[in-house]
Parts: sequence; C-alpha cells; structure tokens
Amino acid sequence: MTRFAVFSDIHGNLPALKACHADALAQGCDTFLNLGDILSGPLWPAETAEWLMARNWPTIAGNHERQVLTLPAERMGETDRLTRSLLAETHLCWIDSLPATLALPGLFLCHGTPESDITHFLFDVDDGRLVEAREGEITARLGNVDAPLTLCGHTHVARSVTLTDGRRVANAGSVGLQAYSDDHPEPYIVENGDPLARYLVVEHGRVDVRSVAYDCRAAADRAAALGRPDWAHALMTGKLPLTR
Repeated sequence: MTRFAVFSDIHGNLPALKACHADALAQGCDTFLNLGDILSGPLWPAETAEWLMARNWPTIAGNHERQVLTLPAERMGETDRLTRSLLAETHLCWIDSLPATLALPGLFLCHGTPESDITHFLFDVDDGRLVEAREGEITARLGNVDAPLTLCGHTHVARSVTLTDGRRVANAGSVGLQAYSDDHPEPYIVENGDPLARYLVVEHGRVDVRSVAYDCRAAADRAAALGRPDWAHALMTGKLPLTR
C-alpha cells in the first residue's frame, strides 16, 4: 500500500460513503480499509452492504455488526432492530464473515481497542463528554500490539497519537454520523458540530483527516422517513436535538 484511505462508522450512510470514496480516489488512494459499524442506522443498510461487498475491501466488524448478529430482538437497540429488519441473509452472512481485528503489514485494525469493540481507544468519558485519554491509558489499551500504526474507530471523533515508544494509534472518525449518544461506559454524547463525512488518508506513516461534503439532506430525509427525526437532525447539523 502506498497512499490508502481508512473508513469507519459508515452506519449505512451510502451517500457519505460514496462521497468519501470519490474524494479518496481524487487524493490518489489505491487501497481502502473499513473499520466497522458499517450498516446500523435508519438509512441504507442493505444498499451499503451490496456496495461494499462488490469491492471486497479489508474490513472488520464493529460492535453493531456483533449486536445485529447475536442479540435477540428484545435486547437490541431501536436502531439495530430496524437495521436487522432491512438486511437479507446474504448481508448477514457477509458481516458474520468479518473478523473483529485484522493484522496487515505494518498495520493493526480494530474497531474499539484490540480487546474490545465498545471501549474507546483514544478517549475517555467525563461528565457526559469525550475527553482525550492520556498516553498511559492508550499504551495499556494497545497492549502488546507491535504494529507501527494501529487504526481504530467507534468514537466518531478523529484523533492521532504517537506514543513515546514510537507506535502510533489513529482514529478514523466517522463517515456516516457526526453526532450520537451512548451509555457505555456511562451516558455521554458526541457532537462534531457539522454534517461533513470524515475519513483518514495515510501515506508513509503520515495521517491526515479528510472532511467531505455530501448530500446530507438526502440522508436526513431518509432517516425521517424511517421514523428517526433524531438521526435526521444529527445528519444535518452534526449536533443532537435539544429535546433528546
């Protein structure tokens, strides 16, 4: 790989994915990596699966792939239940085939951390918001992974950290959703503050965040049509509704 693109947390947002793909091609990227949380959302999960399956990129599963596949409907969140109902068996077989982590030459891919798909790697939660994790915490989460560059997602916030020992960890941000709330390890929110899709371009160890405009109105309209005005607001603004 020379110059390559890293996508994460697409969440079924096919217009955002296509816009990032086009931008990455224009940047000269010749390889594409996908770090999970690919389909879950009130958008285009089946269509996103078909688009990605046709390209066969190196891809890992995120926590939402695991949840959609393994949790009974009554234990799924609202978004995962909707996503599951929109997927065909071929899509489920595809996500079932995805590894939780992947080692490539000079790279290690994980969704959350090497040991957990729901733990933030480069951030902690404090008073309902993400805060940057300290180097000691990041080193402990990285463990004995010795790749020069570890790539992660899950948090939806891009960040790159070079550790004292020279190893580097980079979060790709989110292609598909710039604001959300969650309750692990405690309730918190993330708001990137704009609707731009985000991904990484990596070349010879350099990591650059790309922010890409796309038809967020189409995505918001789709979310609203599927009964999720909260997603529609987040997709348009990169912020959560005040009435959440």
